[in-house]
Amino acid sequence: MGASAAAGVAGAVALADPALSAAQAVGVKPGDLPDLTIKEVKVYVTDISGVRRLNEENGEIASVVTNSGIEGNATLRPRMFHPNWTNLGWLDNAKRTLVGKNVMNFAQITSQWSNRGQGQSSYAVVHDTCMWDILGKAVGLPIYKILGAYKDKQMAYASSAHLRTVEEYGPDVLKAKAEGFKAYKIHPGSGQMASGPPIPAWKGHIEEIKLVRKTAGDDMILLFDPVQRYSRDEAMKVGRALQEYDFIAFEDPIPTTDITGLVDLARALDIPVEVGEFIFSIYDFPEYFLRGALDIARLICDNLGGITGAMKVGRMAECFGINCTPHNWGEQMDLACHFHVELALPNAPWFEMPFPQTGPDRPYHKDRLRIDKDGYVPAPKAPGLGYPLDRDALDKITKRIDR
Repeated sequence: MGASAAAGVAGAVALADPALSAAQAVGVKPGDLPDLTIKEVKVYVTDISGVRRLNEENGEIASVVTNSGIEGNATLRPRMFHPNWTNLGWLDNAKRTLVGKNVMNFAQITSQWSNRGQGQSSYAVVHDTCMWDILGKAVGLPIYKILGAYKDKQMAYASSAHLRTVEEYGPDVLKAKAEGFKAYKIHPGSGQMASGPPIPAWKGHIEEIKLVRKTAGDDMILLFDPVQRYSRDEAMKVGRALQEYDFIAFEDPIPTTDITGLVDLARALDIPVEVGEFIFSIYDFPEYFLRGALDIARLICDNLGGITGAMKVGRMAECFGINCTPHNWGEQMDLACHFHVELALPNAPWFEMPFPQTGPDRPYHKDRLRIDKDGYVPAPKAPGLGYPLDRDALDKITKRIDR
């Protein structure tokens, strides 16, 4: 079989029975794996000076430990955008739902088929991430290889912050280019010039588009993400400017709930319309595919029950001949979840690197996510999530361990 077909078969097995897929990946039977019965759950509550925290007392790292001593981890913080995204209470939930269960019964533990009305529970996201981390460590493989590795590196684009003035985007894209990035995404700011009278934000964003193209040169691949802030008319005007200046993606131009408006934009514009970051369940994606409301499928693992749900949406997009672009933001472990999905999907062309690259760093990781000299992020080699905890560093900043 070709690489795509082989990865697809492995990926199908991984989604149907992750434990079986993990065992098959190293040529053993599931019964030969270590004892993966969960004996303990806990939370490392840390103090990281100088790092913006969403909710310090919500803990930093979830820990699920098996009888064989294998620990799975995930970041434990409030999740943005979701109607019930708060991980307050995760520990009590995990005590009730995980302890005594076996990771071999993966689908039952991660609750992939519940909460259809509101999307996946944020607790299920953390459960899912920890289970994949444990499976990878149990067989000595990074998660993407269990999912059906399609590649071993991913081209990255520098994903800008929302900068204050139009003029700031020129130096920012030059800095990204100097670091080796071949692509750059604008998150537009206020749309105001450093001096001069106020103007409508969308007009200022067109000035940002012009400035970045002129500054970056014709060889830089450019993308644009206004995060749902336009009306239909404004989106059409900005979209035409993006086409004129040869951008390759127009992400979340209008509210995701305006499916009819997205259909109209996708039909009227040549630039691909990228949507999905604000879709909160795998069950809501088919309508967007069937109606032609998106040209590129965006997703966040946290919306979809974790790595498992994200892979389902990625495979669904592949069936429609549509590229998939997982959202990379947050801390290093958050990026790692999406990175494994990208490495396993043949239709995922980009790694979104928060810019500057140091943003996701945490002191308890020795290995950092960075681009190489050619603009790619190399796949991790360590098992599980692939970026092991530095226990000495973690001990130094751990205020307490909640059990």
